[in-house]
Amino acid sequence: MHSIKLGIIAISFLVGFFPVQNDWELQKFEQGIAVYTRVAENSKYKELKSVAQYKASLSAMVALINDRPSYTKWVYRCGESEILKRISDTELMHHQTVVAPWPADNRDFVVNVKLTQDLKTKVITINSTCKPDYIPHKKNHVRITEFRAKWILTPLPGGYVNVEYQLLVNPGGNVPAWLVNMAVIDGPFETGVNMREWIKKEVYQKAKLSYIVD
Repeated sequence: MHSIKLGIIAISFLVGFFPVQNDWELQKFEQGIAVYTRVAENSKYKELKSVAQYKASLSAMVALINDRPSYTKWVYRCGESEILKRISDTELMHHQTVVAPWPADNRDFVVNVKLTQDLKTKVITINSTCKPDYIPHKKNHVRITEFRAKWILTPLPGGYVNVEYQLLVNPGGNVPAWLVNMAVIDGPFETGVNMREWIKKEVYQKAKLSYIVD
């Protein structure tokens, strides 16, 4: 019954919301997770977007997304993940490594993460902006210098949250653009599947964040 209800919510949301965004092309829709790509302006790499619904509060979703050290357990090909500096409740500096498939070199990136919430709609936006020179380059890693990511968390009826994730990244180095574009579907899909299990954990479900209006 839960899976049927989730499927109905997902389908109704996709049908009702996305027709106006005809520049996105649906590449995969399984287990209630939709993955889109589109040609990005001024880039040879495709921009990706994943959309899924989760049974959770806004505080729970933010608690999980802000639990950066846990990324090694559920984020696709994450090798290391750490908070370099917590500037405030709604801003931090984050460093993460990416385990690249052989024979490519592993990557890493540093981003400034800022959270904002529209108090009227309660929609939360979390933007990540690349700061490649914030820390010295990591040995045996290619530092990513072009990275733009965004989470959009929208509360839905029945205690669900629609989670939209957008990402545009230039991995740098000698990785062909066509190979990167082929891989952009697997990452957000697997991360979305893992997120669905992780958000069930009690530590997130019981989270109450003072700076979030649920």
